[in-house]
Amino acid sequence: MGRIYVGVSGWVYPDWAGIVYPARTPRRFDALSCLARYFDALEVNSSFYRPPSPRTTESWIRRVPDAGRFVFTFKLHRRFTHERADYSSQEVTLYKEGLAPAATAGMLGAVLMQFPWSFRCGPDAYEWLLRLRDDFGEYPLVLEVRHSSWDRPEVLERLRELGINFCNIDQPPLSNCLRPTSYATGPIGYVRLHGRRCDAWFAENENPHERYNYLYSPEELARWAGRIGRLAGQTEKVFAFTNNCHSGQSVANALQLRFLLERRRVDLPPELPARYPFLREIGDPACPSMDPSDEPTLFEPRSPPSSQGDANRAGG
Repeated sequence: MGRIYVGVSGWVYPDWAGIVYPARTPRRFDALSCLARYFDALEVNSSFYRPPSPRTTESWIRRVPDAGRFVFTFKLHRRFTHERADYSSQEVTLYKEGLAPAATAGMLGAVLMQFPWSFRCGPDAYEWLLRLRDDFGEYPLVLEVRHSSWDRPEVLERLRELGINFCNIDQPPLSNCLRPTSYATGPIGYVRLHGRRCDAWFAENENPHERYNYLYSPEELARWAGRIGRLAGQTEKVFAFTNNCHSGQSVANALQLRFLLERRRVDLPPELPARYPFLREIGDPACPSMDPSDEPTLFEPRSPPSSQGDANRAGG
């Protein structure tokens, strides 16, 4: 069985204050160090909007547990997945420089190539994936697609040939949206749970964060725990991330996933059970140990998509 890592997408959101983190935080409170107390992996969202600087990545590494116990995955910059215009070797180098400290420290779990719903399966798409594989192939690459045109056996075989891992997603069950799957096309299994807000997913005038305002039920999570377990039987490691970040719901659901997968009670952020009382059935509040020398977080909240009309396609 491959090792299973459970975490959330991003770790600093303004609406988490008083829910995931204390409402009034100490001056040197560090959201990253705090959240790393409860999970063994985190997905970096900001690298989708801007390449991380080496200094920032080095700071993250200093503030989490040692390699082997904790890893980051990084979303590939939108320049390579959403804009899909010709890019330069300098842009590739700039992105790689930001990831280098994590790769050197053995704390880079994967690079997620997250494509929009508008990215359909076809010759042009394969050609683009081949280019990304050639430019970023030294990293473990994971492909996230959202359109149902990719849900075919020949797609999985092609990804195996390219050496690209498949991302299994949960999203609203709308027309031509990829259904929940448990596919593995390489040594890494990957899962992202976005929520099921059917009314907001394609809405043009909706607040982008409302698209992720969804709390999974225990029954829905149990089905995903089963898929994650099957993936672990086919791979060396599995990453499972909740992206329904509104009001800390991703943290609550990720902790429930841990409980289902590990079959033991889990530690909870002390503030979280007040908002989600059902968590008391699966864990106990535990304060993270904070080193007073920890640096304040350098991670900024996730930026909203530049075009609300394409927000669901830009994705989070």
